[in-house]
Formats: sequence, structure tokens, C-alpha cells
Amino acid sequence: MRKTKYSWGAFVGRGSKLEKMSGENAMMLPKTAHEERKKQEAKRRGKLKTMAGKLLKVVASGKETAEEKAGSEDVARNLLKMATSRKEVEGETPAEETICGFIEQGKFFEACDHIYGLEHSGNDAVGKSESLYMLLAERMWTVVGEALSGSGRMFLEPLQSVGESLKWEKQKEAEWLGSSQETESVSTWSPNFWRKDLEEKLIQYMAAQIPPFDSSSNTDETALKQHLSQLEMTFLPSLEHRSGFFKEAGLLVTYTRCCHASLSSHLSTLTDSKNFSFSQGLLVYEWGLKMYKSGSETCLRPGQTPQHSLSLGVQCLVWIILKTEEKLLAVARREVGKALKEAFDLGKPPCADAAVIQILTEKTKAAWLVSESLSEKVEAVCLEECLRFLESYENEVRSSLQLDGCPGICSSLRILENCCILRTVWHKLTYICSASTGQDVKVNGFLDRMEDGITEHFLQTVTSKVKGTLKEHFKKCDSGFDHILESLKQSFLAFGKKKTDTYEALVKAVNVVIITEYVQALLTTSRKPSSVERRRIVSKIEEDHRMLQTVFKECLGPAAGPLKDPVKAILELIQTSDAEGMKIALLPILKEFPDLRKEHLSAVLDMKDSLSREDRAALLKAFHDNYRESETEANLLFADIEVKPRKYGLCGCLCC
Repeated sequence: MRKTKYSWGAFVGRGSKLEKMSGENAMMLPKTAHEERKKQEAKRRGKLKTMAGKLLKVVASGKETAEEKAGSEDVARNLLKMATSRKEVEGETPAEETICGFIEQGKFFEACDHIYGLEHSGNDAVGKSESLYMLLAERMWTVVGEALSGSGRMFLEPLQSVGESLKWEKQKEAEWLGSSQETESVSTWSPNFWRKDLEEKLIQYMAAQIPPFDSSSNTDETALKQHLSQLEMTFLPSLEHRSGFFKEAGLLVTYTRCCHASLSSHLSTLTDSKNFSFSQGLLVYEWGLKMYKSGSETCLRPGQTPQHSLSLGVQCLVWIILKTEEKLLAVARREVGKALKEAFDLGKPPCADAAVIQILTEKTKAAWLVSESLSEKVEAVCLEECLRFLESYENEVRSSLQLDGCPGICSSLRILENCCILRTVWHKLTYICSASTGQDVKVNGFLDRMEDGITEHFLQTVTSKVKGTLKEHFKKCDSGFDHILESLKQSFLAFGKKKTDTYEALVKAVNVVIITEYVQALLTTSRKPSSVERRRIVSKIEEDHRMLQTVFKECLGPAAGPLKDPVKAILELIQTSDAEGMKIALLPILKEFPDLRKEHLSAVLDMKDSLSREDRAALLKAFHDNYRESETEANLLFADIEVKPRKYGLCGCLCC
């Protein structure tokens, strides 16, 4: 509220001068007249002292600090000194005393006219009118407070006078602006602040009547329901009950606006809390919608809406609903984003499809129970947040691939599994929600790029590990090859999306990598092994082949059947006892592996124990006669295996 500090020295000075004049005149009056005059002065002084005392109590009771109270005492004390020190003509009442009388009786409109007259009489050099305006305003707000806290009917007449005074202020302001008065003078005129001061008083009182609820620490939905019920059953009816008195006083518009402001501010405070959940926001939204649809004939919940413009009550409730909806959508976006981030944390096990779908649809379903239009907006926000999460997740995956400490086999598989989950979830969402074609293209684009990038990295990691292990595999008893196969098997078996195309394609690609690196290591081992070394290598191949078969059958199931198996073909060829049998075994190998070259076959024959030069030459000739260059690049295995050709054959020629 606007506070003004006033100087009272001028009032005291003038009083001393008047007292001196009074003393001089007293010597000129007859004794009896002089005594009568003294009695009248004493009577008037007592009366004014009583009025000022009452005003002092009223004004002091409305002050909040000792400093303000002292200022109010100065107002009443100086007004008393001004009135009693003046010796007016016989029978004439001082203007200050008349104004104080009107203020005490609650006749504020009459007091306004008299103060205005004093203000423009030319006798207001020391600013007495400003002091009286302040005293008048304090008394009016006291009456308003009493009307709000007590029986409004008892204070109806002074409350009506408050309304008339505000109308008077507005009229005088208009007259002032229409005249040649300066605009700056109007803006600093004390009554110009009355309407604002009244609104502050009303809002302050109404806010104090709202039942307490700490939304920052209380996340209990039951407690919030009870609080909203208290607002509906207690707070609003109390305001509605008093609205009639303010309507009769001509203050209904101001009163209604303050009701709206206090209610809107309170509900805004409820929904502004960081701990406020979507379900709690939905309760507030539903409550506002209920108030809007209730149709009660009250100042807060009007029953009818004018044809061309909304009433103040409807405007307020619509504003509350729209603001709550805005915050509700923001909370939905925040909660969905947080839930998705937690569900697909790279350091946690993958989440189930159903759990992710619930994250993205539960809020839409809850909103649909309240409002269909709200549910559509919530659904759109959830889908948008899903796209935003996918974009951030792609950036996170890309960053992890660019770091020196790239994700290992397990982490890469987890990311791929998350991509499978997201693809499945999005596919189901397109049937549940109204996803656009543009959104569908974006989602599939995110997932395709992530799957391609992480698959490439994964295969590179597997290739590097297998290549390093197989480098000395055929020279050592334990190279660690079996440990790599077991680790891969366990990682694949832990993959939750085994029935997806992504999983099957990945395992088959790993099979090709391992087989290719294995055959490469086998064919580039020592080209002049001893008889003992040959038997040891063949035995190792048999053991490795059984392990490979077991791993990929467990990981792929029936899909492992059609996998190409060059290790088996090599074993069958070198384990065949006679040359004719080897020729027969060579034919299906050439058909299954058309990219097999002469140097490949020569390296395989080096591992055959007790193979004569003639038989070796016959086999190489059979290869030359039946070799057909592959017309397609699909399913090629030996094409990428580099084996250096021998400089000369076992017989010293270049044919073998």
C-alpha cells in the first residue's frame, strides 16, 4: 500500500499564532462572554479528542509496524491540535472537525467532498488535505476488513460509502484529466491509489482464508483431493456469501477480480512446485474443469455465459484451466523424458517393451478420463518427447563410439537390444497413437543409423579379438579362443530380443567373421609342418569345429542349419583316406565355395598326412578342371582370405 510521510511542524506553528490572537481577543470580551466561550471551547475540545482517540485506535489497529503506528498517532494528534488551537467565529465548526466526524460515522463520501473542498479552498498550504485523505483511506480499509471478517450486513452502509468514494475518485480523476491540470499531479494524487490499495487488502485477506497446503513437500494425491475439496466446500462459499454485500456496495467487480486473483495465484503456486507430479496436476485440471462445468450462479462460477463475451468468472476459470494445462503438458514431457532416460540407461539392463509402452501411454489414458482434447495434447507431447529422446540417445551412442574407451561387446549388444526394443515399441505405438508419417520416418531413421553404427563397431571389436587370439592358436595348446567363444555365447544368450531380424543377422555376421578369421589363421600357419604337427592341428580343428557348432546352434537354434561350414569341408577333405575319395569330396566343396582358389587348396593339402606327390598333383588337376569362377559376390568366404602361393611344388616344379 502507498505510504506517505508528512510534516506536522507547520500545523504546530499556525496553532501558536492562533492562540496568541485568541488571547488578545479575550481581553476585549465581557467576562461572562469570555467564560461561556471557554466552556464551548472545552466542550468542543473534549468532543474532538474523543473522535480523534477513536480514530487513533482504528488507524493504529490496521498498522503492521511500530513506525506506522507512530505515524497514525501523529495524524490524529496533529489533527486534534489543529482543530482545538483555532478560535473560529462563534457558532462555526472547524473543517477538520467536520471531516473527522464524517470519517468516524462511516460517511466517507461526504468526507471526500469536504476534503476536496479544503484542498481547493486555497487554505491548504501545509497539506492538511493529504493527511485527511490518508486518515480516510485507513478508516475505509478498516471497514472493508471488518465487513470481510465479521457480519457484512452490519457494515453495509459504510461499505456502500466506500464504493461511492471510489466512484467519486474516478469521477474527479476524469475531471482533472479533462481540465488543464498536469498529468503528473493526477498520478501522485492520494485517492488515485485507493482502488489498488483496496485490491491489495482484499487479496491479502482472501489469501489468508485459503486452507494451507505445502505442495513442495506434500506429494500425496489424497491430501491434494482433500485440499481441493476444502476450497470447493469452504473457501469458495465463504467468498460467495460475502459477494452480495459488496454487490450492494457497488464493489462487486473489484471483489470478483480479487477472488479470481487469489484463487488463480493459489492454484498456480500448487502447480509450480518441482515435486508436483502429472497425476497431481491432472487433479487440479479436473477440479478447474468441474468448477467451469458446474453451472452454479456465483461470482466465481457463473451459470450462464453471455452470447458475445465471457463473464469475469468464466474468463478466470478458463485462464486457470489453460495455465494448468500448459504446466500439465510440461510435467508430462519432463516425466516421460526422465522415465525413458532411466529405462535405456547404458549402465542398466534393458527394459521390457510393455514398460516402455506404459511410460508413453499411461498419461494419455489418464488424461482421456478427464478430457478427450487434453488426452490428444498429452499424446502429442509424449510422442514428441519420444523423438527428442531418440535424438539425444543417438548422440550419446555416437559420442561413446568416438571415445578412446569405446563400448565393449556387452555394451554394444545392450545398445543393439535397446534399438530392437525401441523399434518394437514404436511399431506398437503407431497402432495405439496418432503418429504422423513424418514422425515415423524420423524414428526409423534414428534407429537405422544407431543399429548400423553399433553393429559395425561390434563386428570390428569381435574381429580384432578373434584375430589376436588365432594368431598363435595352432602353435599353442591354449590360445584363449575357447574363452572368446564362450563369452560371445553368454552375451548372445543374454540378448532379450532373439526373435528379431537384427539379432539373427548379427549372430550370422559374427559367425562369418569367426569362420573367416579361423580359416585365414589355419591356411597361413606353417606350410611345412611335421607329421606330428599335422596330427595335432587336425585334432585341434576337430575340437574347434565341435565348439563352433555348439555355440551357434545354441545362439541361433534352427536358423544355424543353413550356415556355411568351410571348417567341416576342410576336415572331410583331409580326413579322407584315398585320393579318389578326396576328388569326390572336393566337388561339393567347389560348388559350395566357388571362391576357393588354388593356393587355398594347396594350403589345405599341406595338412594332409601321407599324401603322395602324384595324388597331390591329381587333386590340383581335378580342381583346375572343375573350377568355375563365381558369377556373384554373394556368400563369398574365401575371397577375402589371403594365402601366399608356394614358390615351388613338392616335386620342384611350378604345377603343384
